[in-house]
Amino acid sequence: MIAQIAEEMKADRVETLDLRQKTIVCDFFVVCSGTSDIHVRSIAEKVEEKMKDARVRPSRIEGRGSGWILLDFGDVVCHVMREEQRQFYDLESLWKEVPVRDDIQQPHGQPSD
Repeated sequence: MIAQIAEEMKADRVETLDLRQKTIVCDFFVVCSGTSDIHVRSIAEKVEEKMKDARVRPSRIEGRGSGWILLDFGDVVCHVMREEQRQFYDLESLWKEVPVRDDIQQPHGQPSD
């Protein structure tokens, strides 16, 4: 659902990294890029809004006002980044051994569409 929301907001390079076999911190990272700080903020706000509509609230949000906003939904952590930050931190290379998915199951407690 999070990746779909990001795509609807015209986020670039939306990828879902399956971390279930690599870490206990979360099950998935959704990583996407925005073209400007305003675009990054708009994507993050829409993800937060739509997830709240589905009765799922983030446990924390970090980076508002920066080029990298993190929304922590427990099992799924969403990273919305300016392309410059995404290239610099290169999360996909850090987790290059994990599968990239486009069909993740709903996080615990999240109703399906």
